Formats: sequence, structure tokens, C-alpha cells
Amino acid sequence: MSKSHILITGGAGFIGNNLALKLLSDGYKITILDNLSPQIHGHYPNVDGQVLLAQGVEFIRADVREPSAIKLALANADMIVHLAAETGTAQSMYQIAHYNEVNTQATALILDFLANNPHAVKKIVLASSRSIYGEGAYRCKTHGDVFPGARTAAQLKSHQWDPLCPSCASALTAIPTPESARPSPASIYAATKYAQEDLIRIAGDSLGIGTAVLRFQNVYGAGQSLNNPYTGILSIFSTRIRRSMSLPIFEDGLESRDFVHVSDIVQAIQLALESEAANGGTFNVGAGEPTSVLEIANMLVDAFGGKIRPEVTGQYRLGDIRHCYADLSQIRGKLGFAPKMSLKKGIEEFTSWVLSQPLPEDGLDKANEELKKRKMMS
Repeated sequence: MSKSHILITGGAGFIGNNLALKLLSDGYKITILDNLSPQIHGHYPNVDGQVLLAQGVEFIRADVREPSAIKLALANADMIVHLAAETGTAQSMYQIAHYNEVNTQATALILDFLANNPHAVKKIVLASSRSIYGEGAYRCKTHGDVFPGARTAAQLKSHQWDPLCPSCASALTAIPTPESARPSPASIYAATKYAQEDLIRIAGDSLGIGTAVLRFQNVYGAGQSLNNPYTGILSIFSTRIRRSMSLPIFEDGLESRDFVHVSDIVQAIQLALESEAANGGTFNVGAGEPTSVLEIANMLVDAFGGKIRPEVTGQYRLGDIRHCYADLSQIRGKLGFAPKMSLKKGIEEFTSWVLSQPLPEDGLDKANEELKKRKMMS
């Protein structure tokens, strides 16, 4: 039995590249639709050694918002992995129309084509984001599991970093966030990802196409963009460490994230593609463990042999969350997913790869100045 032909939108990016190589090795045929965005790939994209040159890959360099490109990309596909998206949370707050076009409208265009033209597509896997939850899940000693709203500007200004119980204003303990948590997007980026989920789910049901939504936590690993100053905390930090620059840490440094290696993301996507149990499901994908931003920064300084320790600044960005890490019960139970890459080993691999790459320019200060100018950062 021949393997499926899979369209990967955004397939030249970090996750797409790793996914395509794995699927190719397992006998799948691949079409990649990607515009090679300068913010991700640099102004002179280097595709040497990338999956774009691999045998058995059809590469279409075009924008996912172009109907003609969608038609061409779907000509032979019977499955879609939809990765193409703009991903900068802070940037999305002042490029609202652009994020809506690339993330929401482009998804609608793909589904519109499927609704109005002959095709062979039988499954769509969407790369969504943990950002749709806003703050993660917490536990109150009195009121049990609670889901606080976004922290206000007044709270952040007074350095009240941790959310309080919405019922009694007492201290909370962060717990794993399940898929059943009520979505509460705190950024335009998050809102567009949540909109994508609804579009995919509703259209899939209507058209008889299997769908699976994967809510990724903070993805890292060899091959991620070192050029984008708006996303990828490990990339941003690694560049500053290599340049012997200060490493500014927002809030008190104890805000935490769930760092998941790209190989585990690839595992989850392939399980979703191949398993009937994934159809109609929404699944968290992460390591299932929280790590503070200060801890990850110190790990990187040690790994690179840096001399300058992270500096906790007390600054903050509107729209940032305090804590969120994944409850993996559902994806473990239904798809058999289990993260395999430890953070320690993953950081070692990431560091080794970064040191083999040209030293990029640092764009963090410029990006932060843009946020300050727009009164979105202290």
C-alpha cells in the first residue's frame, strides 16, 4: 500500500523541515508550500542541505494567502499539515490585520478551496498553540482548580506577577493545563490560532475530512530560526550570549514555560496523521514540565560558556502569561504520545548546533524599543 502525499504549509520552517525529513524517511511523498519569510529565514534564505532539495519533495515558493498557490499545492495531496503562520505574540498586537490575514484568512482560503473543488484530502492536522489558553490552570486551596484571566496593566505595574484566585484573591499554585480549560486568548496571535481551530473543526465536520488540532507548547531545537527577534526565547538568548551581551529577564524570572523538543513535536504530528483516534480531537503537545525563564537562561549561559549572568529587570510586556504547562493525559491515552527528549539533552544538542551557525545580528533591543514606543512594555 502506497504512503500518503502530504502537503506541509510552512514546511521550510523549523518544525516543517524536521517533520518533512522524518516523513520522507518513512516513505511519504511531500509537497511544501512556503514563502521563505525574511523574518524567519533571513533576507537571503539558505536552503543548502535542507529538505527543499531532498528527492521526493515538491517545493512551491509562494504565499499561503494566494488561491493559485493553494490550488497547485493541493493537486496531489491527501493529507495537510497546516504549519504556516506568523508567530510573534508581541508583534501581533500592532500588526493585527497582517496576523489575521496570514493565520486566519489563509486557513479559510484552504478550506474554501476544499469546499468548492474536487480533492483527495482526508485529514488536516493543525499546528495550534498553548497561547489560546491565556494563563494556564491553577489550584486554589479553597476553590480547587481555577483559570484566572489575564493580568492587568495595573497588576504588572505594581509587580504583582502571580495571578490570584478570581473568587477569594488568595495565592495559587500552577498545575498542568488540560484541553478542557476555557480558551482565553490574551493576544491577537492567540486569537488567530483559536480562530484557526474553529475553522478547521467546523469545516472538517462539514466536509467529512478528519481533523486534529495540536496545541504546541514552547518548541525548541536545532534548526530553529536565529533571525526572528519576536519569537523563540532560546534563539534570542543564545545570540546575546554569543555576543557577550546582557540577558534581560522580564518580571522576576520565575515565570515558567513548557519547553518541548522539535523531535517530540514531529512525533505528535505523525501520530495525529496516522491514527484514526486523532480525528476530531484537540491535543496538548509539550514536555509536561514547567521550567522558569531564569532557569533556562542560566542553562544556556552554562552551555555556551558565557561570562554574563542573566539580569532580572522587573520589566514586563502586556499580554505575557505567567505560567502554562501541558496536561498530556489525553494525547498519551488516545495517541500513545510520550516526550522522549530531556531538556538537558535537548539544550546540549541545541547549543552544539547554534555554535555551528553564523553569528546573527541581535534584534531584541530594537524589538523591545518598538514595544515601549507603543506602550506595551515597561
